[in-house]
Amino acid sequence: MDKTLLWSPIKFRTVELKNRVVISPMCMYSAQEGMADDLHLVHLGRFALGGAGLVFVEATAVSAQGRITPGCLGLWSDEQVAPLKRITDFVHRFDAAVGIQLSHSGDKGASQRPWEGGGPLSASESAHAVEQGWATVGVSVSEEGNTASDAQPLTEADLHQIISEFVASTERANAAGFDVLELHCAHGYLLHSFLSPLSNHRLDRFGGSLENRMRFPLEVVEAVRKVWPASKPLFVRISSVDGLDAGWGVEDSVSFATELRKLGVDAVDCSSGGMVLPKDKQLVGRTPGYHVPYARRIREEVGVRTVAVGLIRDPSHAQQVLDDESADLIAIAREALFNPNWASHAALFEQGNSGWEAWVEQHGWWLKRRARQQDESFEHLGAIARSTSKD
Repeated sequence: MDKTLLWSPIKFRTVELKNRVVISPMCMYSAQEGMADDLHLVHLGRFALGGAGLVFVEATAVSAQGRITPGCLGLWSDEQVAPLKRITDFVHRFDAAVGIQLSHSGDKGASQRPWEGGGPLSASESAHAVEQGWATVGVSVSEEGNTASDAQPLTEADLHQIISEFVASTERANAAGFDVLELHCAHGYLLHSFLSPLSNHRLDRFGGSLENRMRFPLEVVEAVRKVWPASKPLFVRISSVDGLDAGWGVEDSVSFATELRKLGVDAVDCSSGGMVLPKDKQLVGRTPGYHVPYARRIREEVGVRTVAVGLIRDPSHAQQVLDDESADLIAIAREALFNPNWASHAALFEQGNSGWEAWVEQHGWWLKRRARQQDESFEHLGAIARSTSKD
């Protein structure tokens, strides 16, 4: 059977992905002082074993202040490179590309882990007695309560410092062997908070008009693109909309993506949400493929490649998105947690027996034999059933 688009390779600059399946960044909130450990190696390595073309490391803070929780990964120190290099080496061993998402939490930092409540971190609220909160920073003090009251508004000098932190982390990501870099401009974190009128109430050149609100995120992108090797692709994840007819809209995303393309961004990863909405507004409804229309519009109007994400659970749906030219890559997250072999199973679904070629040889040689034996057993049972029915 011919390979479908889901199983066709695609090239970004000099990096060729063996298929279109991407594992989205998924925070484990389990690092110590920003350092990756064996949990991260096993968590990410099993997606490479499971057949994905591109595996993303979770949102990784460019500074200790930029963490969401005390358990977030970081790349603010040279010491954090080697543990990540273990991961990239392992993923590469199984013919998958590996990416990292760099982020700054902004005023969403110093938070508890989600399973501890996700609220502001304090010694009394944390399940980890040694963990303390830290001072957070934000785009501005929001009239709508989107910026924590104790978050310090960022000065221009602060912004220059954060740009330098993104640059330094980018250089470390290259040293760690990553193939793809993604900047996190979504979900209410710092770069998104500059973009959205719901959170950005600045009165200087970084606030007000759309052009001004895009200024700082675009400066970060430009600085990162200059130091990230020209041979390697740069992605940007955005919240395509804040909500339904609220705040940042898809027309703004088209404008932003247009500027990203000019700066050398290779793909826009289309998500949504992250802001506290006005009481009369709602988030986008969570239905299968609910971000796909945004990915399609940006792809068509801007001419940039896009990544579709959001409740794409089965291979036939993923393939339809690609066939419709709505996106170039399909990103999955929680479905991969439920089934780390999602990509390899999708190959069997799409290609039948030839799909065993997508499985790593350490697994596939035996599972293919097992499947053949099961088919033979079923045929034998069927013959017995037919013979019995004749009697």
